[in-house]
Amino acid sequence: MSAMAVSRISKEDLTLRLEGDEAGRPALADVRRKYAWDHSTLKLPGALRLDPRAPSTAGLSKERDLVVYDSDPDEITAVEVAAGLAAAGFRVHVLTGGLAGWIAANLPAETKDAVRAVPPPAAPAPAPTAPAVETAAAKA
Repeated sequence: MSAMAVSRISKEDLTLRLEGDEAGRPALADVRRKYAWDHSTLKLPGALRLDPRAPSTAGLSKERDLVVYDSDPDEITAVEVAAGLAAAGFRVHVLTGGLAGWIAANLPAETKDAVRAVPPPAAPAPAPTAPAVETAAAKA
């Protein structure tokens, strides 16, 4: 599979566009894989959730730029999704650095519900031990 060249946008450029004129503001789409999405409590403000395996384009306008992001440092998932959306006629860009880069730069994020990981079972309390009895080996 050859990687299609997709447009990238830096967090700095995206920040300027999000703070700018409403008409020029891109839509945001979170395309993290299920586990990464389920176990995270953060997303970019107002971002839609798109399943990376079968992104639904319902509600997305081809007249508005779309920025997709994931949690992979190489944006592998976002690039795959962006290539598919671009082929379908969307003006799509991949956020360089993804969610991690955005959060690391202390840019605005929104909280979301996460699937609570089930805590590991508690270790059983140690059984009370009888007073140590000196053994012949201890005396040697």
